[in-house]
Amino acid sequence: MSTPLLTRARSGHLKVCGARTRADLDLLAATGPTLVGLWHGVPGGPADLDPQRLADLAATAIRLGLEPVLVTFLDDPDHLAALARATGIRWIQLHAYQSPALVARLRAQLPYAVLVKVLHLARGRCLERAFTPAFERAGCDLFLLDTVTDDGRVGSTGTPLDPGDVHALLPRLTIPFLLAGGLNTANRDTYRTVTDHPLYAGADIDTAARDRTGCFTHDAVTALARAWHPRPQETPA
Repeated sequence: MSTPLLTRARSGHLKVCGARTRADLDLLAATGPTLVGLWHGVPGGPADLDPQRLADLAATAIRLGLEPVLVTFLDDPDHLAALARATGIRWIQLHAYQSPALVARLRAQLPYAVLVKVLHLARGRCLERAFTPAFERAGCDLFLLDTVTDDGRVGSTGTPLDPGDVHALLPRLTIPFLLAGGLNTANRDTYRTVTDHPLYAGADIDTAARDRTGCFTHDAVTALARAWHPRPQETPA
């Protein structure tokens, strides 16, 4: 079954993750990303938002033409569904080790949502490899491929994936995927064969969009958009 949101999910995106302020959203709306990651339920995360701030930024993102994505480690489907309904957020990114059963319960409560499950690659091995069919059957719309560092950190680590490890996983997938893991303008060509794959749905970037103080910059995001999500009249860098 295809929905307008799922059609958009398949069309290619640039997601910039970890917005914290209205100024962040203004900058992203002016520079080319289509999705903005809003963190909630990411303990200790530098961009973690309380529910009210999450709702305020989600509403602002929608007004600016950005699709807000709830990025979360939470594993309570009833809480997540209620939060999505209260904030108007339609994309939910499950960024920890949530189960296929949780995805199924979310799908039952939010039939219109785009559910994104992160697949974590540690030293080239996908930790959820055996469960990818179960996530697809449960109602996942997209996977997001990201890195686990040697010390176990997940999310916004700036640690690149090996394209060969990505290609080894792709035959197991039958739904689109987003690519994350240390993407920047300099390594765009490294992933050319990955982004040419028919299931590739877009790039997810955080670290490379920021300066040394941790703030998004207009120049950085513009360059990333040109490299990873060029408009039809542009050529990727």
